[in-house]
Amino acid sequence: MPSKRFFNVGWVAAAFLLGASGLAFTYRATDVAPSTSSNTANAHSALPTSGPRTKTADPERVRRAVDKGLTWLRRAQDKTTGAWVENIGYKLNSEFVVTEASKPHVGVTSLALMAFLSGGHLPGRGQYADVVERGIDFVLSSVDAETGYISRDGTRMYSHAFATLLLAEVYGMTHREDLKEKLQRAVDVTVKSQNSHGSWRYLLYSSESDMSITVCQIMALRAARNKGIRVPKTVIDRAYDYVVRSAYKNPASPEYGGFKYQEKDRSRTSFALTSAGVATLYHSGVYEHQLIQAGLQYLRNEIAEVSRHYGGRQGHYFYWYGHYYACQVFFMAGNDNADLWQFYWDRMSRELPDNQEADGSWNNLVGPGPAFSTAVASIILQIPNQYLPILHR
Repeated sequence: MPSKRFFNVGWVAAAFLLGASGLAFTYRATDVAPSTSSNTANAHSALPTSGPRTKTADPERVRRAVDKGLTWLRRAQDKTTGAWVENIGYKLNSEFVVTEASKPHVGVTSLALMAFLSGGHLPGRGQYADVVERGIDFVLSSVDAETGYISRDGTRMYSHAFATLLLAEVYGMTHREDLKEKLQRAVDVTVKSQNSHGSWRYLLYSSESDMSITVCQIMALRAARNKGIRVPKTVIDRAYDYVVRSAYKNPASPEYGGFKYQEKDRSRTSFALTSAGVATLYHSGVYEHQLIQAGLQYLRNEIAEVSRHYGGRQGHYFYWYGHYYACQVFFMAGNDNADLWQFYWDRMSRELPDNQEADGSWNNLVGPGPAFSTAVASIILQIPNQYLPILHR
């Protein structure tokens, strides 16, 4: 059957749970349908359908890890600003260059708040309602009144996208008109900043492409459109086309299934970039595509190496960024193949509690800092809750 460009009914249930309204992207007749060639068949057959499973972590242990993580995040919230104070900077090869040390961080704050929302803690409701309220106020104060760009102390398009996504989810729960106005402005500047590739990069209006930033923007735009915010469908379509062009499609290539960092012939791929690429397809409304199947197999093949080189107690930026999207990819794939989600959950529901610090945090030795990693770990461990529409099957 053809690839689908719509929001499935599961989103309606989540939207109802959180008081959100929904709008759908419609399927384009010109979309690429999933191939019925032997390559597709091989991609499907390589994915698990049955067989032995590893032992999943005790659900009670997962619950305790989440409780400790959220407790740590509450303690770490800056009492003055409501933000989480981390290092602001950018990735350079495998290092993280700090441009502003220990500043209220818009992107990290948005991810931390998503961790609380993932546990059902909402403005005015739940154990951490006050934490969420103060954090949202900080993010709203960071929206430029004229441009709609969400930034503080030099944070870049990653942070703008995470903050836009947060505001979209919160707007669906609260319907605050002041929040809606700022959300629309944030969306508008994202739309205007899309370049000729159909992509985005680190700064507004950049002409360069970047897979890792494209996925952030698409998630934010999809969440916003779900809540009735104006988002031109052509923006989603152009980003979808960019992602499809950026995949390694030759089954004979060792990179087959991977997605490129940039739209160039020999641009690098990785676990994190491929997680981003597949997630972008899903968040564009495509659930059946040969590239999804090939990408899932690529991720399965790489996941152990990522843990070995970047995980553990060091918690490299690559590990956390990659798994922020990988958890979404495997969870959504599990809608049709439960073993795919079970494969991922069996691993991560043990690995994350194993590597949690005694104080409840997770390390991020290369990257913004422990609030970033603790937020991402807490989101991953709560994804089965399905409280957030954007992370719902």
